[in-house]
Amino acid sequence: MPAADPQTTPSGAAILRFLRVTLHTGFAGLLLVAILRLHFAAGAPDGGTPDGGTPAGALRFAWSALAVALAVVYLAGTLLEKRYDAGRSSFNPHPYAVLWLGLVTALWGILLAGSAEFSWVAFPLFFLHLHVLPRRFALVTIAVMTAAVVASQWVASGLPAPTLPMVLGPALGAGFAVVTGLAYRALYLEGEAQRLAADELRRTRAELARTQHEAGVVAERERLAREIHDTLAQGLSSIVLVARAAEKSLASGDLAAAAERFALVQQTASENLSEARSFVRGLTAPRLQDSSLPESLQRLCGETETLAAARGEGLRCRFELVGHPAELPPQYSVTLLRAAQASLANVRLHAKARTAVVTLAFLGDEVTLDVYDDGTGFAPEASGPGVAARADGSGFGLRSLAARVAELNGSLEVESAPGEGTVVAVRLPLTGPAGERR
Repeated sequence: MPAADPQTTPSGAAILRFLRVTLHTGFAGLLLVAILRLHFAAGAPDGGTPDGGTPAGALRFAWSALAVALAVVYLAGTLLEKRYDAGRSSFNPHPYAVLWLGLVTALWGILLAGSAEFSWVAFPLFFLHLHVLPRRFALVTIAVMTAAVVASQWVASGLPAPTLPMVLGPALGAGFAVVTGLAYRALYLEGEAQRLAADELRRTRAELARTQHEAGVVAERERLAREIHDTLAQGLSSIVLVARAAEKSLASGDLAAAAERFALVQQTASENLSEARSFVRGLTAPRLQDSSLPESLQRLCGETETLAAARGEGLRCRFELVGHPAELPPQYSVTLLRAAQASLANVRLHAKARTAVVTLAFLGDEVTLDVYDDGTGFAPEASGPGVAARADGSGFGLRSLAARVAELNGSLEVESAPGEGTVVAVRLPLTGPAGERR
């Protein structure tokens, strides 16, 4: 009989365990009683002498040895099944259950033919037949075994015909075993269904945990990529360009310009170091820790002019504020600052513009950031948010900015054409789940 599964409900597991123990105990007890009665009851099987001599003593020994063999076969089958279900053995005995049951039943049949004392061992076997065999075949075998028990008791009684108690007792016992066995089987099947459901739930949870872990890894990679692009990459690019300009100044003998540009390199490197430490700790941008967003954007415009001048370019950058500044969630301020940094970096490196304007506007239910330049422009469809980054790692800015804005349920628009300048427009809602004010 199968062991109670640990995933079955506590009450169901307790009932299954109780039935299992009761079945095995009943089989062992009835078999032991039959052996004892065989030895101590008056008379001897098969017409032997009751004094314990030959042939009665030898027959008793033979039947006892056969009863012990039945006990060993029964115990071996149950132990193998229990060890396999508990995971302590790799040998699966279930495919051999019918053969095992046939051997147990055959041994019992031989014992029954020798002595009616083994009649009552049939009742635990009824439960095994109901569990191992299909129901239709089990009912047939139980009926045959019941008839064998009645016949054995009739022969042992020496009466000319079986009496009503001889027939009624085994029949009622068989009926009770069938009803109890069917109830046990229903409980067992319910426990199996619960176990399978629990296994499926565990697999689903494991798959969900794995998916969430992978999604978290991807999201963290995207966050680091955005931060690196919008801070370290731009800062290092500026350092390289300004250092080249300082090298040219040294070559031409303009030591004052070279010193000014090296000081700018040092300042940019220091700011980049602060940015790196900040996003590793998951904090807000260092620019926003000691100043407001408008002040940070104003200072960014001044730094853009300085970096452009260090390269010998006459870029003028100004900041404009529209509306009354409202307190923004930190993520909003960081996103708008990064948008301005990325846009002005593109202006400084690629646009060849003479003028850039950063406009921050508070328009009631939304905040907007527009970055305009009068540079060479480009075709947005060739470099837009949906276009993959280039092999050298560039071309990531608009994709990074679009991802930041989308996380806040905002919108990003890029308007440009070759020779007509560029406008990058960011819109973030100040109401709703993403922009709910605190």
